[in-house]
Amino acid sequence: MMVTYNSSKLVCNGHEFYPSAVVSEPRVAVQCGDMRSFFTLVSIRVDISCLQSLPCDSREAGKEVVGHESPRPSIGIHRFVFVLFQQKRRHSVVAPPPSRDRFSTRRFAQENDLGLPVAAVYFNAQRETAARRL
Repeated sequence: MMVTYNSSKLVCNGHEFYPSAVVSEPRVAVQCGDMRSFFTLVSIRVDISCLQSLPCDSREAGKEVVGHESPRPSIGIHRFVFVLFQQKRRHSVVAPPPSRDRFSTRRFAQENDLGLPVAAVYFNAQRETAARRL
């Protein structure tokens, strides 16, 4: 799985991005050998087919269960994680989370029979001052 912002900012584990650099929805590329495979990306997007590098807002990129929110850390360093699960079949996610509050990736995976993650990547962000944005 490859995650990029603004077509040039590749997300690598532990890299830091300013929130202003990751405002738009990311582009997520899922590479696999079987075009009949479907995936769930927890940030939460389901029924992602095995297509090449599609923006998260395209129809072919699966369906969005909870809308995208850009990072807005108010204090300290925040970690933003993308976790990819391979679905056992299409339309297998039947229990979308009611909200982001107290969301548990582990519980979501168990409730939807997703098994263990097949990929994960994260980045860090912290509040930026007005001078940093210039």
